[in-house]
Amino acid sequence: MTELLSNFLAGRWQNGSGAGTELIDPVLGTPLVRVDAGGLDLAEAFAFARQEGGSALRKLSYRQRGALLAEVGKVLQAGRDAYYEIATANSGTVKNDTAVDIDGAFFTLGSYAKMGESLGDRHHLPDGDSARLGKDPLFQSQHMLTPTRGVALFINAFNFPAWGLWEKAAPALLSGVPVIIKPATATAWLTQRMVQDVVNAGVLPAGALSVICGSSTGLLDQLQPFDVVSFTGSAETAGVIRSHPAVTQRSVRVNIEADSLNSALLLPDASTEALELLAKEVAREMTVKSGQKCTAIRRVLVPQALYAQAAEAISARLAKTTVGNPRNEAVRMGALINRAQLNTVLEGLAQLKTEAEVLHDGAAHALVDADPALACCLGPTLLGLRTAEASDASRHVHDTEVFGPVATLLPYRDIEHALALVRRGQGSLVTSLYGSDPAALARVALELADSHGRVHIISPDVAALHTGHGNVMPQSLHGGPGRAGGGEELGGLRALNFYHRRSALQASTAVLAQLFPVSA
Repeated sequence: MTELLSNFLAGRWQNGSGAGTELIDPVLGTPLVRVDAGGLDLAEAFAFARQEGGSALRKLSYRQRGALLAEVGKVLQAGRDAYYEIATANSGTVKNDTAVDIDGAFFTLGSYAKMGESLGDRHHLPDGDSARLGKDPLFQSQHMLTPTRGVALFINAFNFPAWGLWEKAAPALLSGVPVIIKPATATAWLTQRMVQDVVNAGVLPAGALSVICGSSTGLLDQLQPFDVVSFTGSAETAGVIRSHPAVTQRSVRVNIEADSLNSALLLPDASTEALELLAKEVAREMTVKSGQKCTAIRRVLVPQALYAQAAEAISARLAKTTVGNPRNEAVRMGALINRAQLNTVLEGLAQLKTEAEVLHDGAAHALVDADPALACCLGPTLLGLRTAEASDASRHVHDTEVFGPVATLLPYRDIEHALALVRRGQGSLVTSLYGSDPAALARVALELADSHGRVHIISPDVAALHTGHGNVMPQSLHGGPGRAGGGEELGGLRALNFYHRRSALQASTAVLAQLFPVSA
């Protein structure tokens, strides 16, 4: 029988009481490890994190907590090779895709460690300037941010078991808030191993970091008014979280990242170079992590006159993608996470095909070093709608997110038509713009900013510099309005707002000077 991974909570390692759920290699079909959270004392776990972890973290300054993040980063760097092996086996990702997750986590941790240093020895933060409350400037109001005296519960998706943990945990721990992470069951192994290594190294105070692998049953019931919960996953599960009494009655703060039909838009006056940049980025976003990214491009909008040219350029790049066993150096795209996910993608693809035609067929890709009967692999598939009228008439293309290597090419009449089509996504994490005219790019970016968490603008002058449509950088906001969940993560120091409470202090300037000395 495979190893049963332990949970770490209330300051000790604990096994669940059940047989556990077995995690399977999505390429070879072999069992890996088991996870289970049955019978755990969740009330004890949450109380321990609040009382022990929270108290210890709040005694430290931002600078000291930043130093802890730096030490966590060193511990994780030492385990990098082992993490890559786990990701290959459990997630079925090629090395470059694994780097997006694991090395992306390291980079995010390092970024927030440096931010902690920049905040200095404070234990709370000023929020804006003070304002006088009357004619005499002696009595003023000063807003401030103090760490919430609760726990941060993270319920994460399967696609980023490393980055998904640390992009949330880094700002939470820097804020002085203890973390309980519930990774997606399908890829919990990597998250659990990272937590295990950090715990064994003794870097963080007791109760600062906990991990629960397996069912999420009962977790939300433990939340109290000053706790926060951050969720990444489906809109359906997000609705369950938002309707829970902890949120509706106890006002637990919630951050949601849900479905997102991200778009890429080629402007009408785009040059040939801009079109090539679009084709390159679309192909990359379709194939990185087999399209299993919340930021991946799902809809590609081009002028009607350039439809055929764009279809050919994107398809030519996709045709070069080798699909199969990530252990083979010739393979450039690995597997979907499991058989259930493969079936879900195939069902969504079939739905899109009722409206769109196949421009590049992923089924035509022969698998490299993998058995089609076992491997959860699917080649990249580009669909298309040939006319602008079809773009208007389509429903599924604008409503259905196929979470895999699938995208749809849509032609538009003019820029106003293009903007209307983009907005049919009802709010997205990111859109990317491709063009050569800075003024036109700026105008369109402002038009779409209200419905997107991030607008990624690619022109020929930044062809070799831009960070990528789907890459989430810690300096920039991650989240989006509407169907994308309405949440916000990262964005530099903005991420700390979620883990702090804002208050207005009304006092004499002498009192305020004690709280916020100039030298702080």
